[in-house]
Amino acid sequence: MRFQNKASDSSVPIARLAIRFYTQHDFEEIRQLRLLSEEQRFAIRVVAQVLPFRVNQYVVDHLVAWDDVPDDPMFRLVFPQPEMLAPDQFSKIADLLRSNADKATVQRAAQEIQCVLNPHPAGQTTVNVPRVGNEYLSGAQHKYRETLLFFPSQGQTCHSYCTFCFRWAQFVGNKELLISTRETATLHEYLWSHPEITDLLVTGGDPMVMKTSRLEEYLRPLTSPEFEHLRTIRIGTKSLSFWPYRFVTDTDADAMLRLFSDLTRAGKHVAVMAHIEHGRELEGHVVREAVRRILDTGAVIRTQAPVLRHINDDADIWASMWRVQVNMGMVPYYMFVERDTGARRYFELPLESAWKIYRGATEQVSGLARTARGPVMSAGPGKVEIQGVTEIAGEKAFVLRLVQARNPDWVQRPFFAKYDPEATWFDQLRPALGEENFFFED
Repeated sequence: MRFQNKASDSSVPIARLAIRFYTQHDFEEIRQLRLLSEEQRFAIRVVAQVLPFRVNQYVVDHLVAWDDVPDDPMFRLVFPQPEMLAPDQFSKIADLLRSNADKATVQRAAQEIQCVLNPHPAGQTTVNVPRVGNEYLSGAQHKYRETLLFFPSQGQTCHSYCTFCFRWAQFVGNKELLISTRETATLHEYLWSHPEITDLLVTGGDPMVMKTSRLEEYLRPLTSPEFEHLRTIRIGTKSLSFWPYRFVTDTDADAMLRLFSDLTRAGKHVAVMAHIEHGRELEGHVVREAVRRILDTGAVIRTQAPVLRHINDDADIWASMWRVQVNMGMVPYYMFVERDTGARRYFELPLESAWKIYRGATEQVSGLARTARGPVMSAGPGKVEIQGVTEIAGEKAFVLRLVQARNPDWVQRPFFAKYDPEATWFDQLRPALGEENFFFED
């Protein structure tokens, strides 16, 4: 058998582990939370009514440094923090819980708050939705000419939820906010009828929570000749660090790797888009074994993450993380800016600070680790990269460019925005040098 369950460090055997999840309904069963005060535990419970909470035993036992809680970055990455809600929002939910309000009342109050947290930024549910004839393909987004995003319904959860996640609306149980589909035939029909699409990104949630047999229904037909124009299959996942057993000892781990191998042998470029926010996620022999097994299939692993206050807002963290990733055979791909949604008030940084972190990190690494583009905002017109801060004709300005765009003609054209030391997102920027609009707004 090609994919043997053999650890990279043979002296440390990898045992099969059953996955155990905790949600807002049973998080107090996590024994480590007893280290926190009653007030701190209550705050987690309050925020978890509004923003999704889910964590597995692997993250709790192996990634969170409980001696450093509540300041530990991995704790902040998976456990809700009180500052993620505005003070009035927090008080509203807290008062309801203290008064033992019924579940429906708390849920209504939570949904009111969710609606003002910009659940679907950058036109996700309006301008990006493709159509097959007169039918909308509701579980997909076609924002860029070459790339289709696909949201299989079985993949709309994760092994653990990141507190910063811009797809948090997928997980709060509100069907009106959910983007997903079960329609394999409609997906294949859309791809067949759009030969300009060369890249399929299977996303979520996390497609790696799906059984291999279900994922195969979507992906294996793409090896047939009528899909020759589709060259790349990307799979966005957090499982590499939050549940590496998915690729090592899960009952269908070998089947998943065979699928990757079959796709690459059929001429498809398979890219596992791994979300890695902190270097601690790469520690441990299980992760290294998962990486090795994936790379053995011919697939590549590209890494991406947003720069986040409280988590990784330090150039040294990024430089170290990129060096480790390259050493393990992965390719640093993106440093994102925290999106304008959900718990952004807790994580966002001024754009200038994000750029300084990116610059400080790239200064420390070799060219092989400078493949990461950033900092990048996934905004309405496309992916806007902050290239720096400069002064032109006495005016201080941000230097920007689109590395991907709705209109391919916009890509790589530099443009300028007035310098704003407080700006944290693209919609807060204004054109510089006397221009009334950015060039693409015309």
